[in-house]
Amino acid sequence: MNLTDTTDEARASAGLARSDDLATALLTPEARRDPYPFYARMRREDPVHRSAQGIWYLTRYADVEAALSDLRLSNDRDRMTRAYSALGGDLKAFSRLTDRLGRVMSNTDPPDHARLRRLANRAFTARRVEDLRDGIQRIVDRLIDEAVAAGPAMDLIEAVASPLPLSVVCELFGIPPEDLPQVKTWFHRFGRLSEDIDKSEAAIEQYEEYLARLVRRRRADPGDDLISALVATQAQDDRLTDSELLSTCFVLITAGDETTTHLVGNGMLALLRHPDQLARLREDPTLIRTAVDELARYDTPTQAIVRVAAEDVEIGGRTLREGELAYLFLAATNRDPERFEDPDRLDLTRPGNRHLSFGNGPHFCLGGPLAKLQAEVAVGTLVRRLPHLRLAGDAELDWRPNPLQRRLTALPLTY
Repeated sequence: MNLTDTTDEARASAGLARSDDLATALLTPEARRDPYPFYARMRREDPVHRSAQGIWYLTRYADVEAALSDLRLSNDRDRMTRAYSALGGDLKAFSRLTDRLGRVMSNTDPPDHARLRRLANRAFTARRVEDLRDGIQRIVDRLIDEAVAAGPAMDLIEAVASPLPLSVVCELFGIPPEDLPQVKTWFHRFGRLSEDIDKSEAAIEQYEEYLARLVRRRRADPGDDLISALVATQAQDDRLTDSELLSTCFVLITAGDETTTHLVGNGMLALLRHPDQLARLREDPTLIRTAVDELARYDTPTQAIVRVAAEDVEIGGRTLREGELAYLFLAATNRDPERFEDPDRLDLTRPGNRHLSFGNGPHFCLGGPLAKLQAEVAVGTLVRRLPHLRLAGDAELDWRPNPLQRRLTALPLTY
């Protein structure tokens, strides 16, 4: 889970994604199972679509790519809250969450965003991510061993895809293994924000207190973990305040959790439904990096992100007025035939795969490289170690109802 995931779910659960026109189709059971024909229709009929409620839906690659880099389309917490307030609806979940978490990278604009991002980048380097590969491999092997020992079938989400990212970030941040069960409980509770606001907020408060204790320990006794690296930035120019440090830890720890889970889940489902591509990856394991990019493009975990116009903005021949909301459908752009040849085909060797699954521009997902690395190891290991892996014959797949996230509730497999 990341902060945008949670607040977007709160917005959607408040009924704010609904309208009585084209956009309504995205909330149907048919679209939950397969939203891509609906995106194709929106791209074809009205690619910069204004709903009856006044929310813009952008589905064309060129428009969304430009919007992601346009600083006039804001992610600022206060602007976002005002925009949703103007539409009506219950904003209690959204406003209470953002008030508690404060101003973090994912809900600020430049120059604050640039400063926070620069400091986080100093700690969360590409080298630090790559150094996790061996540790990720050990975790994946352990999870597969446990699943195989339990019997000839498993739910991939529960057995591998869900526990993997949390185990990895705990190792990255130096969270003691004995604390992992409690951290999992907190994640589960605040990941259900739309179902129980009070329990979610209580979980966030307890989690923040836990992080504050970890920060105090690292100040007294630094290690080689990411919290120690962030603490070290406080001695540098443009230092993080204590509040920003805690909020940054929160975002970095939670960033990529569900993104990784559903990249692995959606990716394995796509491979199992395309046995020719699965066989190709088995024959040539070196394809795994391009394969993960193609899996992220083909069935995008984060279907859409939200922005608000800080001033009038013209996109695709339409004018978004100041204060209006725009849903940028990353998943729709990833199937745009103007950008991708034969976009509905899964091709693990697809050249020039500049998908937008992790965003673009100043808010490009900081946890994207870590999510991709985990997917590389998890998918590559599953394909190598379980050559007879297949979908359970009688399994009916179910997707969570949030239209902004593509989330399997379970993925039953036999091997």
